[in-house]
Amino acid sequence: MRYYNKFSEYLKKKYGCRVHKIPVYAGFFCPNLDGSLSFKGCIYCNNYAFSPSLRNEETLQKQIEKGIEYGKKRFKAEKFIVYFQPYSNTYGNINELKIKYDVVKKFSSEIVGISIATRPDCIDQEKLNLIESYSDDYEVWIEYGLQSIHNKTLKLINRNHTYSDFLKAFETTKKRKIKICVHVIIGLPEESEENILETAKECGRLKIDGIKIHPIHILKNTELEKIYNEGKFKPFEMEEYIKILVNFLSFLHPDTIIHRLSADCDRKYLVAPEWLFQKQKILNLLEEKMKKENIYQGKNYKGN
Repeated sequence: MRYYNKFSEYLKKKYGCRVHKIPVYAGFFCPNLDGSLSFKGCIYCNNYAFSPSLRNEETLQKQIEKGIEYGKKRFKAEKFIVYFQPYSNTYGNINELKIKYDVVKKFSSEIVGISIATRPDCIDQEKLNLIESYSDDYEVWIEYGLQSIHNKTLKLINRNHTYSDFLKAFETTKKRKIKICVHVIIGLPEESEENILETAKECGRLKIDGIKIHPIHILKNTELEKIYNEGKFKPFEMEEYIKILVNFLSFLHPDTIIHRLSADCDRKYLVAPEWLFQKQKILNLLEEKMKKENIYQGKNYKGN
């Protein structure tokens, strides 16, 4: 039985082969770090910890070339998605965006997709027009960092946008030939299980195309590390995370594509929890629990 709608299976079914995502650093930054909104950024964020491409000083074209070579050798991939990953990849003027996105056109049909990670307050109609223009030749995803639907939480973690900002971006984007992936974090400070599942239910109601779900983890050189060291916050144990994750999945729309259920980071930056690196164990225990409790993605989804 398929307990949830895996991104890897979706891609293989659509393209008939292994598709590998190539993370690239395009030189964008973030309004939550450059003083436009804040200099502090989100309390948990250290882009250097989870974006290896950020430490890459090579051109975009070279990053993609190396990504293709690595994907073919390491994963036997035949097709690729270029993933504009670190920071906010729509945070720039329209000409700058076009120049950087257009680099994918220098490659053959091996590139089948473009995925652009950004904030919901860094988008407008002109930028969406540009992004949608690639959909004739590529599968286009835009990944919005939401994290939680609760404004109290968003303020606490210093996101400097509201849930209504996200909804505005979502409603504007869904009218386009652009797929939407939403990033959510389980275990944020002061959020109860009920709060987390309210986010799940809302994601179900919106019938989002895709979702990335991350467990909260503490990274070095972040505000959350200070809070953790002061004994004011403790991340979930693996079993707690899996318990909530099972229920979270049950409230999503059955067709929502699950891009990620864990998190990756450079080991030298991780403070806690150590179990974050046990990715396969997390996935195995998740499916075991879903099987044992007869829970699957969409089981508790309430259609509208």
